[in-house]
Parts: sequence; C-alpha cells; structure tokens
Amino acid sequence: MGGIRRDPRGWWEYARTLAAANPLVVDIGVALLVQGAMTMPFVVPRAAGLPPATWGAYGLSTLTVLPLVWRRRAPLAVLFAVLAAGALYGLAVDGPGQPLPYAGLVVVYTIAVLSPARKRLVTAGVLLVAVPVGVWLNTRSARELAFTLIVFTAAYVLGRHTDARQRAHRVEAERAAARERARIAREMHDILSHAVSLMIVQAEAGPVAVRAAPERAEAAFDAISATGRDAMTQLRRMLGLLREGDDDGAAPREPQPGLAELPALLDRVRAGGLDVTYGTTGDVRPVPEAVAATVFRIVQESLTNTVRHAGARTVAVQLTYRSGDLDVKVTDDGRGPQGSRIGGGHGLVGIRERAAAHGGTAVLGMGPDGRGFEVRVTLPVPAAAEPAR
Repeated sequence: MGGIRRDPRGWWEYARTLAAANPLVVDIGVALLVQGAMTMPFVVPRAAGLPPATWGAYGLSTLTVLPLVWRRRAPLAVLFAVLAAGALYGLAVDGPGQPLPYAGLVVVYTIAVLSPARKRLVTAGVLLVAVPVGVWLNTRSARELAFTLIVFTAAYVLGRHTDARQRAHRVEAERAAARERARIAREMHDILSHAVSLMIVQAEAGPVAVRAAPERAEAAFDAISATGRDAMTQLRRMLGLLREGDDDGAAPREPQPGLAELPALLDRVRAGGLDVTYGTTGDVRPVPEAVAATVFRIVQESLTNTVRHAGARTVAVQLTYRSGDLDVKVTDDGRGPQGSRIGGGHGLVGIRERAAAHGGTAVLGMGPDGRGFEVRVTLPVPAAAEPAR
C-alpha cells in the first residue's frame, strides 16, 4: 500500500468503494462464504445414526449455492432456483441438514434491498408457501416452522433497512453536491461581477484620460490588465474544484483569497478612480480560513455593488475585531438604496447567504446620516480561533 495508513473507518469505506466497483466479485465471494458455511456439517465428525455425508449430497448442497452468483441480476429467478435445489436435496438424498437456510436468507435480503414492491410481494407469497412445505418435508415441527419464519423475516427487515439507509445516503450526497454547485456558482458570480465591473469603469475612463492625462490612461489600461489576470487566476482556482479525479490535468488546489489579499483588491478598485479607505479596530488576530475567504468575498461584492450602482466618490472598508465576532462594514457616499441595490440581486443575496452559512448576520441599507449605502456583516469568530491549516 506504499505506506498508506487508514483507520478502521477508512478501511471500511475503502472496502465499500471496491465492492461498489466490482459487484460480481462480491457476489462470488458471498457464494463462497455461504458454501463454506454449508460445508461444515459435511466435515465435522458425525454421531452414529445420523445421515451420511456423501459426495452426492455435498454436490447438491453446492447446487443450492451456485445461483447466488447472479443474485443481483435476477434475484427472483435465483430465489426459485435456490428453492428448487433445496427441495431436490431434501427429496433425493438423505444428507446432513443445515442449521440455517443460508442461501435462501441471502436471496431474501437481496430482494428486499434491490427489488421493487411487486417482486417483494411475490417473494412473500412464495415463502409463505415454501417454508411450511419445507418444514413438513423435514421435521414437521412447529418450532422449526416458527424459527424459519422468524429468520426469513429478519433477513427481509434487514434488507429494507439497508435500502432505506442507502437511499438516505444518496439523497444527502445529492444535497451536498447541490450545495457545492451553489457555492461555486456564487464564487464565480462574485469573481466575474467584480472583475467585469472594474474593467468597464476603467475602460470608460481610458479615452478621457488619453486626451487629458496620458499617464493616467496608461495606469487605467494596466489596471484593466491586472484585473483580468486576477479574475482568470481565481476562475482557474474555482474550476479546479470541478475537475475531481482528473489527475493528469487537474488545476492546483490553491487556498481561497483571504484577509491578506484585501489590500490588493482595494488597490484595483482605487485604480478605477474610487477613493477607498481601509482600517481595522480591536485586537487583530488570525481567523479561520473559511471566515477569511467569506470576508474577502463580502468586501469584493460590496465594492462591486458600489462601482456598478452607487455613483460614489469614496467608500470605507472597516473591520472590527471583538471578543466573539468580526464585524465587516463597507460604506459609500453614493446614491443610497434604490432598485437592485436593496432589492436582492444575486450579489446581495450572496452576501446574506455567506453570513448565514457562518451563523452570522447581514444588514444592508442606508448609510449613516441617511447618505450612501452600507453593508454590515457580523461573523462569529471565537477569541482563540486559529486559521485552518
């Protein structure tokens, strides 16, 4: 295994993965296991007066196990084959008996897991006839009849429980995939919306700067280039998450942008002509990586909102560290709440969702003194929080 270490749960998941990829191998293994259990009465010493353990009887016992190899592909047909082979064993030879109907239990369990309700109903009807007939041909004992019905019922109930658990796992996996798709879509929206908005503003200012101040025009075009390159880098990072299993060309799993990338983000916005101030108050400390990425995206979307809708000249970004939380505030001096700015566009909805995902709150609306627009998000951050490694 090349030094790979796994805990017991890891080994169990690894075995389940192999079993799911090789169902025929698993079925052959189950058949061999059942054959081993049915072999025991033929190899242990037998008391005088008991039926002899002959090779013919052993061959017929193997015949009841062989159909289990096809138990997934045709479970109902395998059930009839097992019952027919069992009846032949009981009628044609006087061989050793078995403490449990192993093959029948495996088939009933398989039908309970894989088959639709109609086939399960047929199975129940067949067993209600076959079990009493088999007991009558064997011992005619009410005790054996009760025991056999109980073990078959237990196999069926276990199969239905397994089916319910598998369906629950599939539903949870689908929900997790949907949440991940929504998260990636939100990230890509933020990246593209921010980059395109800044590039539009800078491109519109470029021709004016060419005529009035050529040196500013060069800076604007440089800012457009830098914004585009940064957007491409972040998009490659996000698309790398969608390339699971592609070992040859998978994009590198780089960390999401965090608080350390905020100054560069603000510089790109300043290059578009917006006066941006940035400050922190309180006891500045490391925060978990997920929270830092959320703060970055909230500030990014807030600035994008300002650039696209506010007509503002200045915007202030303030982080306030308190004992149990981190307060993020982005305030501009623009036109204030109107239209999509407060109505819930994708960006503002994304801000609320990001805050809620960390158990925080988001307040969006009029700025202080009734001027501009303010985004204020509070995220819980324990005082002893350390960044994720």
